[in-house]
Amino acid sequence: MTNEPNRNDAAASTEHGKGLFYAAVASFLIGIAAIVAIFFVHSLSEGDPGLVLYFLTLACPLGFVLAIAYALRSGRRTR
Repeated sequence: MTNEPNRNDAAASTEHGKGLFYAAVASFLIGIAAIVAIFFVHSLSEGDPGLVLYFLTLACPLGFVLAIAYALRSGRRTR
């Protein structure tokens, strides 16, 4: 028996998994940028940062969870 079907399935899953990786990195970076923006807004102005910035900080843990999901999914071995 050949392993050609397994290789094709593995290639398809890695292409699909790359999207999850890019979404995780983008989400994490958006969250970090929002955290930095909150510090800058708070230190440079007398007002409080907007509620939108606080909601954007939630992208940081979301990106972390997506990165863990990507690592668990890509670490599986095909049979």
